[in-house]
Amino acid sequence: MMDAAVACFARQGYQAASMDEIAELAGVSKPLVYLYLHSKEELFTACIRREARALLEAVADAVGDTDAPPDERLWAGLLAFFGHAADRPDAWAVLSRHARTQGEPFATEAARMREEIAGFVTGLIGEAARAAHGPVAIGERDVAALAQALVGSAESLATWANETPGATAREAAATLMDFAWSGLGNLMKNERWSPR
Repeated sequence: MMDAAVACFARQGYQAASMDEIAELAGVSKPLVYLYLHSKEELFTACIRREARALLEAVADAVGDTDAPPDERLWAGLLAFFGHAADRPDAWAVLSRHARTQGEPFATEAARMREEIAGFVTGLIGEAARAAHGPVAIGERDVAALAQALVGSAESLATWANETPGATAREAAATLMDFAWSGLGNLMKNERWSPR
């Protein structure tokens, strides 16, 4: 039932998706859908939570080896993120597009997922800075801002990769790693860009 709902919401959006269609796609009766999830809003919220949890678990599992260097952990996390988005394009569409555009309470659910992923990335950037300089050479605020920028880039790139024929999760992860890690490398050396 949840898989059918995710597919329906992804393809039609929250407003256009109907409980009749979800029930038909799931091969169950409409009253059964309402028995388990009392409204379309509750069903959509349950879909967002389930898919966010699955994505977060994939990233957390990939980043989990705390003995690996920060760049390898970031690479593993990016591969997991892009791989999950590519393997579950309907789930990614629900999380990245539909949950954020339907207002509350859906946007809050999507924001929770984003903040948790940003937390992983903030930790990795902080580790990289400490490894490069001992005490962190860049401030906590800069680390948090860089993490938000990286997460936003990953979200955009995942959508682009899913919509671009031939683009792979590995290619998307490598593109973002090239972009981010090269810039972070300069920042770790205290080489900041400044306008002329």
